[in-house]
Amino acid sequence: MKLKETFVTHSSGDDYIMVATQGFSGMVRGNKTAAFIVEQLKKPTTPEQIADALAARFEAPRPAIEKDVADILAQLRSIGAIEE
Repeated sequence: MKLKETFVTHSSGDDYIMVATQGFSGMVRGNKTAAFIVEQLKKPTTPEQIADALAARFEAPRPAIEKDVADILAQLRSIGAIEE
């Protein structure tokens, strides 16, 4: 899976936004975890690889990391931001 090229990302301080250039009409704002996951999606990856990268970067229980990844991926899928 990968982030669709029609989504542009930008970070400014603690704010991270993603804007669609086609399709989805709106802007998505996320926290550092969401930003990290979106950055991982800029290259082909899997949910397991994202969870591994997140676990290497942040100290958190693996079940919590996997839930965060699943939740954020579900949200991104709901707006059509991911190529499967």
